[in-house]
Amino acid sequence: MYTPDLYKNENPEEIRAFLKENSFGILINQTNGKLCATHIPIELEINEHGKEILQGHISKLNPQADGFAENDQVLAVFTGPHSYISSSWYDHENVPTWNYIAVHVYGRIKIVDEAAAIEQLKKLVDKYEVNSENPVRVEDLSAKTMREARGIFGFEIEIDEIQATKKLSQNRDALNYKNIISQLEKTENAQSIALAKEMAKCPK
Repeated sequence: MYTPDLYKNENPEEIRAFLKENSFGILINQTNGKLCATHIPIELEINEHGKEILQGHISKLNPQADGFAENDQVLAVFTGPHSYISSSWYDHENVPTWNYIAVHVYGRIKIVDEAAAIEQLKKLVDKYEVNSENPVRVEDLSAKTMREARGIFGFEIEIDEIQATKKLSQNRDALNYKNIISQLEKTENAQSIALAKEMAKCPK
């Protein structure tokens, strides 16, 4: 991922928090000579050796899985808030741009056995059911319902490299930086407001 030095995020804690908060990602690989991508939850976890990995699952009917055996190299892309930045918000003439936060994780994928895949499902469901009024638990699902789990491949990605970008108008002076935040807040657009909050965490 092309990232000018000014926008590189090399803070491990920030990147870790971002991945946990924005875990619906895009898994990309090459299958039969074609690039394939699937939009799925991909969770940052710690394996039995204390190493950070990514976990997830895809349907066995998804042809993307055919490529894992011949080439285990994959890319997982995660995006956060983003927004158009109008140059009319500056006190000088300039070009418009786009602000965003993104993380690319490069690694090697392997399919896990059925028991490990079920454990992954339990963690995933527990994470997203925590605020439900009547939370679902995988352990409580009937054997008939759980037969559907046979239709997935669980996977783990051993992380080789992480590239993180946080493009938040760091090249602007304090006055213009504050005005960008103010203008983003006025848009009433959820993505723009979320981006403004991220910018406000790093005041000039």
